[in-house]
Amino acid sequence: MAQGSRDNDDKVAHFQAVTGLQDSSLCAQILQAYNWDLDLAVGSMADGVVPDDAAFTSSDNIGGHTLDASAGPSSPYDDGVNRVNMPTEEARLVNANRNHAVVPHQAGPGLIWRVATLPFSVIRGSYNVMYGAVGLGMWIAGGILTHSLGALGLGAQQHDTQRGEGASPLLPTSYGAVEALDFMRSFEREYGDYHPAFETTSFMDALRRARDQYKFLFVYLHSPDHENTPPFVVQTLCSELVVQFLNENFIVWGGNIRASEGYRMSNSLKASTFPFCAVVMASANQRVALLQQLDGPRSAANVISALQKVLEEQGASLVAARIEEEERQLNRRLRDEQDAAYRAALQADQERERQRQEEAERLAFEKAEAERRKREEEEAAAKAAREAAERQAVLEQRRQQKALALGSEPEKGSNVTEVLIRFPNGERKGRRFLSTATVSYIYDYVDSLPDFDARSYKLVSNFPRVVYGMDMMGMSLKDAGLHPRASLYIEIEED
Repeated sequence: MAQGSRDNDDKVAHFQAVTGLQDSSLCAQILQAYNWDLDLAVGSMADGVVPDDAAFTSSDNIGGHTLDASAGPSSPYDDGVNRVNMPTEEARLVNANRNHAVVPHQAGPGLIWRVATLPFSVIRGSYNVMYGAVGLGMWIAGGILTHSLGALGLGAQQHDTQRGEGASPLLPTSYGAVEALDFMRSFEREYGDYHPAFETTSFMDALRRARDQYKFLFVYLHSPDHENTPPFVVQTLCSELVVQFLNENFIVWGGNIRASEGYRMSNSLKASTFPFCAVVMASANQRVALLQQLDGPRSAANVISALQKVLEEQGASLVAARIEEEERQLNRRLRDEQDAAYRAALQADQERERQRQEEAERLAFEKAEAERRKREEEEAAAKAAREAAERQAVLEQRRQQKALALGSEPEKGSNVTEVLIRFPNGERKGRRFLSTATVSYIYDYVDSLPDFDARSYKLVSNFPRVVYGMDMMGMSLKDAGLHPRASLYIEIEED
């Protein structure tokens, strides 16, 4: 939120510097009406009129020095200011300090009154341009109509459409950029391709680029109708020494005073004599600081000497700004590295904690799983023991019942049958039964034995093989052919 507020304050200050409007609240309302689009708002104020009370004020803080309008000749910026052909009042203000922010003093009228009177301001400002540009009536009239509609908000939608998705990114989208490109093309048609590297952007974009590259902005205001313009351009501005010096040490921006932005800058910079050049920079409080102005015809040597003096006297502020920015970037990089190292260490700690947690969870799961298996085994063993005990109890009860059903063993006699039984483990046991007893009695006897607990079995004789199964249970031993004696073995049946 704070960053957005600073950006808006920056735009208000630049808007004031370019348009000459003093009332910051009015500027803020105009910018807000155009969604804080600086280029669009500046383009809408195409009348080019700067209030008559606009002046250079020394409210900036450049190079670590607090500027005061009352500063005398002892000011460190005093000697480098060019005072040739400057009005008396302006010279007095500039002598006070060479770092002058382009701002007017008096508060302007309200937004509604300014918008309502804007078309009249357009006509008045356009008349001033028309006075020195014969034959441009239709061009100016078209510009007046277009920019008046834009300033009243009627042309903003069309401008926004041009800046939308359908606009080509290779073409300039602001009024200032279009005018700068037109100026350079016209300049090349008139004087050729060898010239300083003019920025094909708006003045404010060129100023921002100069600030970002820690260079001063060299401003050239082109007056095509002035008699001194052609010789100055050919002999001075486009001379090899000046072109090389400017391209190496400055960001260069040029504007035609017939165009809206060039005309506004000529008013803001108080250009009264042409050819006109100036050296400006973005000051510490987001305003435009005038460092040097070169007006009137000058030789290449004179221009280079004046510019060299600006670099020598004012270059320290750029060096200090560059060093400060490098320190800021270094500190930011160190903070970023520290933050990255902290995040890496934090991530490593979190990864170790995650692994420790996963290991603890794995161990807890394995422990719980082992306990579960142990509990299941114990329960299964207990269940098996209970089932075995229950089965044994049933067998024991059955043995007792079988033993009671058999009664006592009879003595030997003619009506007594002796039966010998061979068990699967090779053990042999015998018992006497009445010959009238049924085969089921032999089964009851086997079931009553304590050491035998087969659930399903058959009594079988070898020679001949006879199976005494369920179909023979009711037959007497005599009728079954087992009297007077018999030898049987037990054949276990699979469940």
